[in-house]
Amino acid sequence: MAALTLSEKLDQLDARYQEMTQELSTPEVVTDSARFQKLAKQHSDLETIVNKHREFKQIEKDLAATRQMVVESEDAEMRHMAQEEEKLLTIRKEQTERELKLLLLPHDPIDDKNIILEIRAGTGGDEAGIFAGDLFRMYSRYAVSGEGRGEVISITSGTGGVKEIVAAIQGKKVYSKLKYESGVHRVQRVPATETQGRIHTSAATVAVLPEADEIDIKIEAKDLRIDTFCSSGPGGQSVNTTYSAVRITHLPTGLVVSQQDEKSQIKNRAKAMRVLRSRLYEMELEKQQAAIGAERRGQIKTGDRSEKIRTYNYPQNRVTDHRIGLTIHQLTEVMDGKLAPLVDGLVEHYEAARLKQELAEA
Repeated sequence: MAALTLSEKLDQLDARYQEMTQELSTPEVVTDSARFQKLAKQHSDLETIVNKHREFKQIEKDLAATRQMVVESEDAEMRHMAQEEEKLLTIRKEQTERELKLLLLPHDPIDDKNIILEIRAGTGGDEAGIFAGDLFRMYSRYAVSGEGRGEVISITSGTGGVKEIVAAIQGKKVYSKLKYESGVHRVQRVPATETQGRIHTSAATVAVLPEADEIDIKIEAKDLRIDTFCSSGPGGQSVNTTYSAVRITHLPTGLVVSQQDEKSQIKNRAKAMRVLRSRLYEMELEKQQAAIGAERRGQIKTGDRSEKIRTYNYPQNRVTDHRIGLTIHQLTEVMDGKLAPLVDGLVEHYEAARLKQELAEA
């Protein structure tokens, strides 16, 4: 039996989508909560592909009609207009076909996960800490603009900024959008403390980890050493008087996570386990996908300003992503959370490379 063509596969998906649309309104499905939720998710997953396929078919119809008009029209002006329309539709068809092929790439379930975001000040002294705080605000605003939300898990303050901040960011497919943000981010600007107007260069590292559920990573109690100690820093009467801070060491890997932001030891332990679980999950993913994992870790390295993936140049209002050669002169908007041009550019670049690899291996 001959294999189905791409067009035939897409027609089958469209037919199945229509079937599910009808099923979702039947009493049998509506009254079965578990079945309804499962079917609704499948329906939602198919919707983008089906709509894109329908758009592609409509463009094909419009293009065929336009080409016929070019051939049959006796009016020179009408023929010229049809030729211009044909050029535009041809470009749209090629672009839509590329988008459709990307949508048909095998879905990575990790892309649906929330993330643990870790930002650390790198080289550059106090200015690096200020920049680390700026990056966190940038990602937080981006998450909120997409109807997501962020939650600070731990923060270590520095002079005027932060030494390290760990946060959980939740949102629709947030990992798929921010997974390429891992690496060293460099800033060039005149610090507030600079009296002679000289531009300084500082850096901060960003790590984006998929947040792991308990079913993703099983942690044995015997593999943990849990130490408690008194919190330090601002926090009122409880600081340095109660053993609320927690340090968890995962003995098999040597990973250490500390948490002291909460006054409750139980809450600090829960937050520390959340971060530990995600770091262990990341390590497991690296074993399963050595090439991808090595690339992601390789982007972080030591935090030296020479190991950069992106530069934020304030005097020129410019942001440059060095991996894909993308430069935009909208730094103010980017730092306000409008990351779409960068995020979309990175996703398109890496997905296109993935598609090329898939086609080569087919």
